[in-house]
Amino acid sequence: MTGRTVLVTGGTGGIGKATATGLAILGARVAITGRDRARAEAAAAEIRTRSGALVDVFVADLSSQSEVRRLAAAVLAELPRIDVLVNNVGGYWDTRHLTADGLERTFALNHLAPFLLTHLLLDRLEDSAPARVVTVSSSAQASGRIDFGDLQGEQSYSGAAAYSQSKLANLLFSYELARRVGSGHITANALHPGVVSTSFGAEDPSGVQRMVVPFLRPFMRSAAKGAMTSIHLASAPALSRVTGGFFTNGRPGRSSVRSYDEVAAGRLWGISEELVAG
Repeated sequence: MTGRTVLVTGGTGGIGKATATGLAILGARVAITGRDRARAEAAAAEIRTRSGALVDVFVADLSSQSEVRRLAAAVLAELPRIDVLVNNVGGYWDTRHLTADGLERTFALNHLAPFLLTHLLLDRLEDSAPARVVTVSSSAQASGRIDFGDLQGEQSYSGAAAYSQSKLANLLFSYELARRVGSGHITANALHPGVVSTSFGAEDPSGVQRMVVPFLRPFMRSAAKGAMTSIHLASAPALSRVTGGFFTNGRPGRSSVRSYDEVAAGRLWGISEELVAG
């Protein structure tokens, strides 16, 4: 990865920081995003110590579209090339929250943020080609359904349903992106990182999480192991022209039947464009 630049969203902890660290050790210049500057600077200092690599820090709350746009402008001003964009940021909330844009937070952060950021950085990725877009989904996509009649959970909200919908949306986006930039200059792939022991969902956990996670934690993957597939998709020479795939444990696999629905993908793409317009 020497000479290459990688942007990892949500890179201040968990899988994101482990991904950034692994790619920095491989020689990449790494840029990370986070909501809190102190935490982001601390993460960057740790990555620099472990890798000796150049690490850039960008601070933004990606649930806000104005923040995504500000982030993109800062990234374009600071990074002359982007060889890999890792759409890692995500969250889970058991109760319904609204963003500054009046959108349901899970859908806004997990789907619309990577959708908008990727679009804003697409020209720079093209200029840096061959480039890669890596999107972190989840096995939760298997139970996901895109409720086009209630995408924002206004009529009925379930934290689990909102999360699985957003992870299915990640796949529909990634596969549609692969079709739309099918020139081979930019590849788009998605992944399931495994069940990883992090603080994910701790801000607003469900009752089941509170009861079950402490017992399961000893059996969960470390963040470093959870990051292995992201690192593989971002760096493996053998994947330089592989696109439109879904990977688990570093190997290609099949996602849910619904994730391959091209009509639904096109419809979601159009709605997403409307939701981020402005």
